[in-house]
Amino acid sequence: MDNALFSRRRAERFAQLLDEANGGRRHHVRSRVDDQLTPLVGLGRRLGANPPEPEVDPEFRTGLRAMLLATAARDGIGAPAPAEKANNNRGALLPAVTARRARARGAVLVGIAAGAIAVSGISAASENAVPGDALYGMKRSTERAQLALASSEISRGQLFLDFARTRLTEASALRGNRSGYGAVLDDMDADTQQGVRLLTAAAAQRSDAAALDSVDAFLIRQRRALDALADNGSRADRERTTQSLALLASVTERADALRAAIGCGQPVGSASDGLGPIPATCP
Repeated sequence: MDNALFSRRRAERFAQLLDEANGGRRHHVRSRVDDQLTPLVGLGRRLGANPPEPEVDPEFRTGLRAMLLATAARDGIGAPAPAEKANNNRGALLPAVTARRARARGAVLVGIAAGAIAVSGISAASENAVPGDALYGMKRSTERAQLALASSEISRGQLFLDFARTRLTEASALRGNRSGYGAVLDDMDADTQQGVRLLTAAAAQRSDAAALDSVDAFLIRQRRALDALADNGSRADRERTTQSLALLASVTERADALRAAIGCGQPVGSASDGLGPIPATCP
């Protein structure tokens, strides 16, 4: 294998090309290695659009989950590690470049950890975990790793909407648990707002409503599932579900208004709120 292919300069250029291919900011430069990297960018886009879905053997999933739960019960998950003795002299002399290298190594480790989680099947074992389960922290850590590896703001926005759907699935398993149900819907609404804000900002910045298609698809499925929850459960659960439905109604209005503003060429302006840019009304 040619080690030069993975030099820092080529890796940085590959990251730029991949970001541009996913709707990110264009870098008006041309490199001698672009012809070599173009096939890899195409492969990356195809993998991003249709990620492989490895089939996990049910017996392996069950056995791994039992092993992880036993380990969590024995050793604990998320327990603070013993404080190490600080070396004040060395810490005071740590240059900024060392800190940057540490952050870079941390980003690489996040990617390696995310890949290891997916390959080993731990994410498969934790995918059905709900708040209160020992593996729920692992599930949320996997989501944070996915966000860290997202190649563009549009990808991050779509991930947040995917997480909102996951929170809704968790909420359906917690009906009757008043505090747990409400807390999961709070997280769901936060993920919804984050995703919508990123996607509406991308649409306004590019004057292109294509980014809103993900929002529309999300609204259809999410509203249908929330309506089903609103028809069942305790009175407190139904009232809390109504709040989330109201948020979806606000998202619908914002997406429609932004799409109309882009369609008539109306500038969006700089004003924004929790759902992103506030479009002006078409004349």
